Amino acid sequence: MTSLSAEYDPYILAMPGPDSPVVLPEWISPGNTHYNARYREPVWPLAPLIDNPSTSLLSISWRNCPARLLEEVKLVTWTMLNGRLRPTYLKERGAQARGRTSASDMRDTCNEWMRLARWLHERRFTSLGDCTEEVWRAYMSERWKDGVSRTYAEKICVILSDLWAFDLLSARPANVTRPPWEEEGVDDFLPAADGSASGENSREPLDPQTLSPLLVWAIRFVDDFADDILAAWAERRRLVAVAAANTSRPEGLEALAEHLLPLIRAGAALPAVRMHGKMALARTYIAAVTGASLGQVGRFSAQHRLSALTNESPGPSPLRVPVTGRINGKPWRTHMDFDEAPELMRHLGTAAAVICLYLTGMRPQEVQGLRSGCCHEPEPATDGTRGRHLIRGRHFKNVTDHDGNLISAGEEREVPWVAINPVVHAIRVLERMVPPGELLLSAAHHDFMQQRGHHGALKHAGLSTRIKDFVGWANQEAQVLGLPDLAIPEDPHGTIGLARFRRTLAWHIARRPGGLVALAIQYGHMRTVLDARTSSGYGSRSRGGIHSVLDVETALAAADTAARLRDRIAAGERISGPAARRAVTAAATTPRFEGRIVTTTFARKAAKFLARDGVVLYDNPDAFLICAFKHDNALCEPDPGATAPRQYACQSGCGNTVRTDTHARQMRDRAGVIDQLAAAAPEKIAKRLQLNASRLRATADTHDATAQTAEALT
Repeated sequence: MTSLSAEYDPYILAMPGPDSPVVLPEWISPGNTHYNARYREPVWPLAPLIDNPSTSLLSISWRNCPARLLEEVKLVTWTMLNGRLRPTYLKERGAQARGRTSASDMRDTCNEWMRLARWLHERRFTSLGDCTEEVWRAYMSERWKDGVSRTYAEKICVILSDLWAFDLLSARPANVTRPPWEEEGVDDFLPAADGSASGENSREPLDPQTLSPLLVWAIRFVDDFADDILAAWAERRRLVAVAAANTSRPEGLEALAEHLLPLIRAGAALPAVRMHGKMALARTYIAAVTGASLGQVGRFSAQHRLSALTNESPGPSPLRVPVTGRINGKPWRTHMDFDEAPELMRHLGTAAAVICLYLTGMRPQEVQGLRSGCCHEPEPATDGTRGRHLIRGRHFKNVTDHDGNLISAGEEREVPWVAINPVVHAIRVLERMVPPGELLLSAAHHDFMQQRGHHGALKHAGLSTRIKDFVGWANQEAQVLGLPDLAIPEDPHGTIGLARFRRTLAWHIARRPGGLVALAIQYGHMRTVLDARTSSGYGSRSRGGIHSVLDVETALAAADTAARLRDRIAAGERISGPAARRAVTAAATTPRFEGRIVTTTFARKAAKFLARDGVVLYDNPDAFLICAFKHDNALCEPDPGATAPRQYACQSGCGNTVRTDTHARQMRDRAGVIDQLAAAAPEKIAKRLQLNASRLRATADTHDATAQTAEALT
């Protein structure tokens, strides 16, 4: 009966044998050459299903599955890997419908099934078919005792429903009972809502006090240090090749003795490298600069007991390359060092990655998928100006075929990303670190120490570790240089994870347009780029990416501005400016946005809120005002259809201006600070500073003369 069903039902797969491939050929892309295991093997690699360079090569290990339930779990897992859920089942699920998912989702699904199998085994059940309605209810009740969030619990319910659905498609079904939540609805089976959530949009933005120096160091590496580091790496590689090619000759031994014996006799530091936590003689470096063979250096070291001497008194291994980079006008290194070159290359790659992750609006996997040559130089425009740099690459989230099956390799993005100058510089540096056409963050080419030939791009965990190491290096450097202002403090919300950069970009565009974080002017340009939703500059499709995040952060910032204005009005502050009456109305009617999680519904609400032309309030602390943005009144020349001002281009006399008594006080305070600067400045600069201070005081005086209470305005 099973064979007849398999023959006439295309969704039921034929029974696999011990030598059947774990992944059937139709699911393996032509360029995928990873090993495909046999059904009988104890570990099933999922690499044949993985074409995304940012994804680790995962596998399923059957050692975690109880022996009595092993064959049933293996068969339903094999059916999941190679089968397709019935369209009727997917249609019934509506918004939860999924075709074939990613390899990582399949691995997680199998792990959840094995977890259920272990629970059944502990209670002496011997088959998945023992999952009756009562058993399902008991399992779910105990499953939530592990502290699972409501969001993840809902995912687990879907996974367990899939166990029932795929079992129906197995050549030899275990007769898993339909889970009760399929008929009764899932809500009553979930843990109580506690506000927890996961995903990039629920993470806190990076703190400005952390991000600012991190970005400064990253840009400094790319713009100021890259040439020195790349030259040092090239020279190190040349010396390594020279040392490997040297043969044992008398003149090499003689040069070796002439180089080292004076240092030994004088008790001077010897050229050293760090190995296994200790300092050791830089044998390769010494062999290359003296012409001795590696064997000669090794025997010489043993003869004179140089290992202990070097560890006690390690010295530099200077490279013959110029040092052009500067920190505060001084060279950042006295020389480039043979031992430090790999570490600096690692940090250079990290710095470039930080810039790309933060200043493009891309998701991490989209940055990880970029290749050398992705950002061509723009053609000159007809008016002689240069066009924008565009980044062409792949996107991966929700990329499916016509049947709804996930495409692991993603697809070429129809509308390219726009790159601002720091990103272009970072890409150019990464292109010098990898071969043409290779992944910019190739794991194999960014492994400067061990050259282990890793697969694809640097992964999330590896990049997070590199960012942590980069921060540690920068803080140590700031301490050595006696420049504590260059230190990168810890973020109060935890680790600097990759997923936080994208959310942080939107946060800073919305809240810090004028100078509190490095590259402030670029945030203004980025808003112009990202807000041009219908232009050729940036895509408006939901897959295109950051618009919903930017809308939410902007709406949250506007709501906070309205709340602060309400508080000032309640405290009796007066208001001035041509848009004062509109601002009072807006402050009274602006809703409060609870939470910080960017859901699709929240994003739609935010976009609708921002479209209320004339009643959305934008704080501009650098101009000491609130902008009650009305497009037709704006002197900052916003693009057509823009729902926010170009705050970095704020103009005096604008019809959207609103000021409070607090703003007037802040202007006078700022004028006082400028007077102090003017007192210590050269005459011409002092006059300009004094003029600026006078303008601030005059604007504050105008506010005092024209300001009214909220009651008088309404």
